[in-house]
Amino acid sequence: MLKMLSKQIICGSAKYIPASSHKLRRIANQIRGSSYKDALLLLEFLPYTITEPVWNLLYSTAADAKKVYGIDKKTLYISHIIVDEGPKLKRIRARAKGRGANIKKPMSHITISLKSFK
Repeated sequence: MLKMLSKQIICGSAKYIPASSHKLRRIANQIRGSSYKDALLLLEFLPYTITEPVWNLLYSTAADAKKVYGIDKKTLYISHIIVDEGPKLKRIRARAKGRGANIKKPMSHITISLKSFK
């Protein structure tokens, strides 16, 4: 989802990402405040597998800013990035003596705001 908050702020969000919010916040804290180009480079070489949805969201939001609003990608930087908890998938795993153990598979929501230098 793409939303333009003001003249130079573009917001994009990705919902129901099958990952823990703790893992995504670790990545979000590293790219917060950096330029678009530096953030893509950092996300590409971080050793975590969960960087892919963040990279896709950042790339998509910048591409939409270029296509829809005509803002140059070189002037964009990440002004806000928010990671929220989503719902949890609840599963049951069989255990000894006929009992069951709960398995919770977390989901997260990411919101990125890009701002132009100019």
